[in-house]
Amino acid sequence: MQLSVIVLNYNVRYFLELCLQSVVQATNGLSAEIIVVDNNSPDDSCAMVKKQFPNIKLIENKENVGFAKANNQAVLEAKGTYVCILNPDTVVTEHTFSSVLRKAVQLPNLGMLGVQLIDGKGRFLPESKRNLPTPKVSFLKIMGARFSHLAPYYVDALLPDKEGEIAILVGAFMLCKKIVYQKVGGFDEDYFMYGEDIDLSYKVQQAGYKNYYLGSESVVHFKGESTLKDSVYRKRFFGAMKLFYKKHFKSSGITNLFIYTGIKFSALLQTAKKQEASISFRSSLLLSTNDVLLQQLRKEKTEIIAVVKKEALQVYADKNIPICCFLDMGMLNYHEAIQLIKKYQSTLLYFRFIPKNSKFAVGSDTSSGRGQVIGFRYC
Repeated sequence: MQLSVIVLNYNVRYFLELCLQSVVQATNGLSAEIIVVDNNSPDDSCAMVKKQFPNIKLIENKENVGFAKANNQAVLEAKGTYVCILNPDTVVTEHTFSSVLRKAVQLPNLGMLGVQLIDGKGRFLPESKRNLPTPKVSFLKIMGARFSHLAPYYVDALLPDKEGEIAILVGAFMLCKKIVYQKVGGFDEDYFMYGEDIDLSYKVQQAGYKNYYLGSESVVHFKGESTLKDSVYRKRFFGAMKLFYKKHFKSSGITNLFIYTGIKFSALLQTAKKQEASISFRSSLLLSTNDVLLQQLRKEKTEIIAVVKKEALQVYADKNIPICCFLDMGMLNYHEAIQLIKKYQSTLLYFRFIPKNSKFAVGSDTSSGRGQVIGFRYC
């Protein structure tokens, strides 16, 4: 088998359904399997997977064992030569996996391969390509943009749509050979959540492999959906960074003081940040050829004004008012949808995905807060 796609889920049932629909499309024609690991979600994620995706392998944990342990579980059972660690709040295109696999065999001494991640508004997520967060790099990033250029946290010299070697990938999408993953011990289970991707990327490099970024492939990551950025998040994140420095960098009293002061300072800055206000839409559009769906949605969303084709979106973008655009994924393909989101990222058009044969829409307008799930009773 060529590929095992591993999706770890916790309590994001609707985003998971959209993700799996896209993954099923992207694995058509490939020798591939899809494995979902559920960390004891209180919602009906597992029931949904069993009913709607009976051919997907489901591992149901009876407790939340964390990101690292759950993914390691799945890799042990994976049959693919390559494994892809994928977040449940992502959307891939029909050719994402065929493209990355084709590139993977061409790259010399491949450790791991990442792609261009964008948020639900189509904006590039700079953590898609990162440098090693040494104490110096991390501290200067904390101190702000005036200093971060001295030792960049992100690989700014590599443009988002290009490809090249990088140090650190993001755990939302990581592809590597299973044998490489196992050789370095997989994700370190000392981490419960956060920091595992940094640790694994670094271990792969230390083992003599190279990590790469493929900017030609765009994947939506509704960043922040799986985890709300609250005090628990901050505690776990900065705890993970402490663990990373302790494991991989020579320790001294001065170094520790330097690191932990920076972490504490960053925690205070994070606490001070306010969550972005939700968008208030004046009207909505439905991108579909399905007039029946339009009538059904009007019972729920009376501000829907028209069924439109993608070619007509520019007219509405020029109006310069907030408009919600519902994407009917029973009619559109995922490549088309992602290209539209990227094209209109700087406008006041905002997008919601309606998965095929579903009764809901999902989306996100910010990379720092929860996404939105809209239920349709009448569909």
